[in-house]
Amino acid sequence: MSSYEVEKEHWERYFDNFSRVAGTQLVELEVAGLDLGDQVEAEWLPLTGISYDPKDDVLAVQLDDTLEHMIRSPRSVSVEETADGMRALEVVDGDGRQQIIRLRAPLALPRP
Repeated sequence: MSSYEVEKEHWERYFDNFSRVAGTQLVELEVAGLDLGDQVEAEWLPLTGISYDPKDDVLAVQLDDTLEHMIRSPRSVSVEETADGMRALEVVDGDGRQQIIRLRAPLALPRP
């Protein structure tokens, strides 16, 4: 298993490509922070897309066409992958909370 960080200047293009290639993946979304502990925000819901808006500095995670999880002022985006493909994304937000998006099946994406 390896991981790498996606540089901020690539986020918009990276997540546009991710959303185009990913199709509908089942994901679990967890938020972890000192102020709230570990909270499972969504449990194996269909992911319909992820987008980054550099103007508002917001990463939006769209789930099941009904839920949109907003990550404001993201500081970093890390990708965890195995030989089979992407397994998880970790986004650290402006408050230092970790937003962990786990994919049920690995997703093969090229590095940015």
